[in-house]
Amino acid sequence: MKIIECVPNFSEGKNQETFEAIKLAVSGIENVKLLSLEPDADYNRVVVTLAGNEKGILEGTLNACRAAAANIDMRTQKGEHPRLGAIDVVPFVPVANVTTEECINISKEFARIISRELNVPVYLYENAASKPDRKNLSSIRQGEYEGLEEKLKDQNWKPDFGKAEFNPKLGAIVTGSRFFLIAYNVNIQSIDVKFAKEIGEILRESGYAKRDENGKVIKVNGKSVKVPGKLKEVKGMGVALEKYNISQVSMNLTNYNITPMHIAFEEVKKEAKRLGVGVNGSEIVGLVPLEAMLQAGKFYSDGKEKDDKILVEIAIEKLGLSSLHAFRPEEKIIEYMV
Repeated sequence: MKIIECVPNFSEGKNQETFEAIKLAVSGIENVKLLSLEPDADYNRVVVTLAGNEKGILEGTLNACRAAAANIDMRTQKGEHPRLGAIDVVPFVPVANVTTEECINISKEFARIISRELNVPVYLYENAASKPDRKNLSSIRQGEYEGLEEKLKDQNWKPDFGKAEFNPKLGAIVTGSRFFLIAYNVNIQSIDVKFAKEIGEILRESGYAKRDENGKVIKVNGKSVKVPGKLKEVKGMGVALEKYNISQVSMNLTNYNITPMHIAFEEVKKEAKRLGVGVNGSEIVGLVPLEAMLQAGKFYSDGKEKDDKILVEIAIEKLGLSSLHAFRPEEKIIEYMV
């Protein structure tokens, strides 16, 4: 069986009625399964994970997005997480017996259908990107929802599907195919978000703007001079989590074979120590591949442990994955879910 994962990110983290509508929209569809629905009120965002074959994943994703579109209004939406629209990003991920090219084709078919049905502009990103400057999600999101109306007037930002017309209720959608992304957050023991932000800038691959001794951004030919980050295939930022009285270094690990979770965690600990703040565990938003957990378990057992179950337990303990919510492998590891 071909297994394709889709992880739609919707710009709503608080409304239970919206979550129930999304669940209902997916239920009863053949050859697709809702694996998880994880809302976050601080980010005001919900991450939904579906898995199925080509037909099932397309139909299930379309139905989930239709439900989200009916229940979310960007004119009143505010939250910590960057976003371009109500149906913010819809990545299709090859998991088993399927190629990236097949996932690209599914993303294009999704974009064709949803752009017409909802009258919303759609951009292709990552492996499906039509232009080099659209490969990176953060480039497409620049200006976010608030700057989208003006952005659509620029010919360089004509959408890949749909009309270049601003939809005030829904904004825009980004879709495509990518490698398995791990949404990974490390907890900083300070409500002051400046520490998490600095660590995020230092570690993320895109780095940060270089400044002079007076704190002014250094520019050459009108462009900011960038200091590259320490970790490849990592996107990162700092976010405050008031309900836990902490902040987080919120990271997307876009290729866990290049920068695995345990390396990201250890680097955050190093930078936090330098800044004089503590680290108290971490969390995975959405699902995680078994391989990524085994990598961490082997690292912390110095390669001595061979049993998968024990390696997973070691990873949970050493990364502090149950510090905010109980980490249950049967509900978080994709191979155990499908």
